[in-house]
Amino acid sequence: MADAPLALRAVRRSYRSGEGELHVLREVDLRLEAGEIVALVAPSGAGKSTLLHVAGLLEKPQGGQVFVAGRDAGALSDAKRSAIRRESIGFVYQFHHLMAEFSALENVVLPQLIAGVARQQARTRAAELLSSFGLARRLSHLPGKLSGGEQQRVAIARALANAPMVLLADEPTGNLDAATADAVFAQLLASVRKRNVAALIATHNAELAARMDRVLTLRDGRINAVQNAAAPQSERVA
Repeated sequence: MADAPLALRAVRRSYRSGEGELHVLREVDLRLEAGEIVALVAPSGAGKSTLLHVAGLLEKPQGGQVFVAGRDAGALSDAKRSAIRRESIGFVYQFHHLMAEFSALENVVLPQLIAGVARQQARTRAAELLSSFGLARRLSHLPGKLSGGEQQRVAIARALANAPMVLLADEPTGNLDAATADAVFAQLLASVRKRNVAALIATHNAELAARMDRVLTLRDGRINAVQNAAAPQSERVA
C-alpha cells in the first residue's frame, strides 16, 4: 500500500491550565488518502484546531507521530518541517487572512515565490487558479474590494497554489451567509477532488459534513467515525 499523504499515529497533545493538565488529544490515529475529503465535526473547545495544527506541523505533539507522504515529520528539524509545510500542506482558515495591501493575484503569487517558483510561472498559475474559482475579472482587486465569498475563494486558491498533497481547513465557510457558503464549499470540494488532494475539513455544519467522504468526531480527545458519506456526483470532478 502506498504511503498516505497524511497519517497520525497515537498523537497526544495537552496543555497546562490553572487546574492542572488539559488533555486535548489522546492517542489520535488518523489516515487520509489521496483524493479523500474527510469532515471533522466537534463542538468549540474540543480540540479541532489543535488537531489541525499538529497535522499541519504548526505544533509538535507530545507523543505519537505525524507522517507526511510516509515521512516522520516529528523526527525532522524545524527548518525541514517548515519546508514540508510550505511544499506539501495547504491551509484554509475561517477568516481569509489575505494580505490587505496586495491584490488577489499577488496573494496567490506570494506563497509560490517563497517556495522558489519563478515569478512569471507563479503569476500564470495564480491567474489559472483564481479563474477556476470564477475570479478572472477580479485579479487586480485588493481584498477590501472583494465580497466575503470572493475573499475566501482567493484564500482557497492561495492554499492550493503550491499544489499541496494535503489541505487542512478550519471552518472555511464559517464567516459566510448560507447561500455563499454553499457555493464556496461546492467549489472547494470540486477543486480538491480535481487535484486529488487529501483534505481534512473542520466544520460545525452537519449538512456540509454529509457531503464529504467520511465524517469523524473529536470527543474527549479521541477520534470516532460517525458515518460514511458520499459526495453528490455533481460535486465530483473527473
